[in-house]
Amino acid sequence: MRRLIAIAAALAIAGFSFLLWPRQGAIVIPENLASSDEGMEARGAYLTAAAGCLSCHWDKKNGGEPFAGGRAIESPFGTFYAPNITPDRQTGIGDWSDQEFVEALLHGIGREGENLYPSLPFASYAGMTIEDALAIKAYLMTQPPVRRENRTHNIDLLLMWRPLISGWRLFFFDGPVAETEMHAMSRGAYLVEVLGHCGECHTPRNFLGGPDDARAFGGARLGESAAPNITPHADGIGSWSRDELVTFLKDGTTPDFDVAGGEMAEVIAHGTSKLTDEDRAAMADYLRALAPQAGKP
Repeated sequence: MRRLIAIAAALAIAGFSFLLWPRQGAIVIPENLASSDEGMEARGAYLTAAAGCLSCHWDKKNGGEPFAGGRAIESPFGTFYAPNITPDRQTGIGDWSDQEFVEALLHGIGREGENLYPSLPFASYAGMTIEDALAIKAYLMTQPPVRRENRTHNIDLLLMWRPLISGWRLFFFDGPVAETEMHAMSRGAYLVEVLGHCGECHTPRNFLGGPDDARAFGGARLGESAAPNITPHADGIGSWSRDELVTFLKDGTTPDFDVAGGEMAEVIAHGTSKLTDEDRAAMADYLRALAPQAGKP
């Protein structure tokens, strides 16, 4: 019943908001900046790891190719399937412009002006600089193109009507972050909150699917599994030292000599293990400075 009420409310809101919500063109790329600029590919390789792109866009378990999509992303609203982001021109992003890529990644708006689902963590990526977004595109465009059609999401029928997402955006998405705000972020905040989008899994969500910011990083249920509390509380990482947390981000080893498993093992293997020691330390410092949250998911 709560789900039906939530959907009905969102439908009403969407009816007023989707016509008013800014579509493509909300982000202005500086004239002197492009994904084809010298050095963007190398920069993008590092940022793609920091942003965890491969972990979601590789259906490795079922024999898929890197970045070719198809991986199932479970949610309370159904199963989403990550899209193909290889440079294949028919089924991937091979013919996407810089503007289209940036609008999708930072604003959650597709090539035809449609709402993209928040299974793409654009609410977190909104804090990414345009230059970093274009560098990620530059790196992706160097990958082998894979011809693989995107799978249709298996989600609640009403949610297939994308204007409904305008209601969600109205509540939970503030739009692209101003450059001044980005530059005010610490390196740790940028890596944890934006590129790493750690809160997308580790922050619990309300019945509308929006993050419960009052319990940020306090742990959340993810279908059959759970993302643990990663705040400096006794229920989370309160007993972990800075060095122990840095080691975990590097190779997945916990202070009690266990190892990370499940999705976190992939995040480490394809993401945080590829970062510099300085960036892992910045992430550790930021996590250890979070407001402690009691409880476990």
